[in-house]
Amino acid sequence: MIVLGIESSCDETACAVVNDKREILSSVVWSQYDEHRRFGGVVPEIAARAHLEKCDLLVREAMDKAGKSFDQLDAVAVAAGPGLIGGVLVGVMTAKAIALCHGLPFVAVNHLEGHALTVRLSSDVQFPYLLLLTSGGHCQALIVKGVGQYEKLGGTIDDSAGEAFDKVAKMLDIGYPGGPNLEKRAKLGDPKKYDFPVPMKGRKGCDFSFSGLKTAVRVAIERQKTLTEQDKNDMCASFQRAVVAEMQDRLKHAISVFKERYPNAKDMVVAGGVAANGAVRQMIQNLADKSDLIFSAPPVGLCTDNGVMIAWAGLERFRLGFRDGFDFRARPRWPLDTSADTRK
Repeated sequence: MIVLGIESSCDETACAVVNDKREILSSVVWSQYDEHRRFGGVVPEIAARAHLEKCDLLVREAMDKAGKSFDQLDAVAVAAGPGLIGGVLVGVMTAKAIALCHGLPFVAVNHLEGHALTVRLSSDVQFPYLLLLTSGGHCQALIVKGVGQYEKLGGTIDDSAGEAFDKVAKMLDIGYPGGPNLEKRAKLGDPKKYDFPVPMKGRKGCDFSFSGLKTAVRVAIERQKTLTEQDKNDMCASFQRAVVAEMQDRLKHAISVFKERYPNAKDMVVAGGVAANGAVRQMIQNLADKSDLIFSAPPVGLCTDNGVMIAWAGLERFRLGFRDGFDFRARPRWPLDTSADTRK
C-alpha cells in the first residue's frame, strides 16, 4: 500500500510518499522562514500564498523522488485541519484534484492525528499509549486508544508551550524561528538565574498553562531594561526550566490516570514541534523510566510539520476503511477528542 501525503496547515509546505512496510519513499519540505522572519512570526495571508505557489511543485518532487507514478498510489491523504485555513484549503484542494484526476481515494487527516501516529512509523508502539502532544498551537495529554480514538486528559487553558517559546523568543529578540533559537540559547545560560513561576504545579488534573510564565518573562525584561547576551541566555535557560517543570508535574497526573485505566499498557510518547526540544525529551525519558513505561518519540526531523506524518496517518486510516468524499470541508478547528472541551 502506497500513500501520498500533503501538509500545508501552517508555514511548511510538505509532501511525502510512504508505504505499509514503514518505508519513507520520499519526503520534501519547504519552510517559509525567510517569508515570515521579518515579522517575527507566521503571517496567515503570506503563508497561504506561499503554499499556493509551492504545493504542486512539491507534489511532483515527492513523486519523482519516490520513483512512483500517480497510478501506483493507493490513496491521497491531506492535512484537512486544524490550522491556518488559507493554507489548509490549498492542501485540501490540491489533494482533491489529484484524487479526482487519477481516480484515487481521498483521505482527510486531522493534522494532530498526523503527529499522534507518527511514532508508529518509526517505533513499534502499540495501542493504547499515553501521548503528550505539544506544538506551536496545541499542548495536550491524551490516551491514544486506536486510530481515530482519543481521550483527552488535559489541555492548555491559555497559550500552548510552543506559542510561549516563540513569544518569549520574540520578546528577547533572538530571532525566528523562536523555539529552536531559544533552546540553543538555553544551553549557554544558567537555568537558576531567574526564578520564574511554574504554573499549575501541584494542582489536580492534567491541564497546562503557559501565559503567566510568559508574562513573568516580560516583567523581568522590563525591570532589567538593558539585557546583555548572557542575560538573554540565562532567561532562556530559566524559562525552559519552568516549562519543563510544569510539563513534568502535569504528566505525573496523566501517568497516574493512564496506568490506573490500562495497567498492562507500557508506552509513553511525545509528539509535535516542541517534541524536538532536547530538554523536554530528556525529562519525559526520565519520567517514563521512573514510571516503568517505555518512552518513544519520532525522529527529530519528523516532530515538526512534515508530509510523512500525514501520509502515514492517511495510510493507517485508509487500511481500516476510512475515506472521505470530495465534499469534505477544510477545518480551521478540529479536536482529536470530540467529546472533550474545545481547549487547545
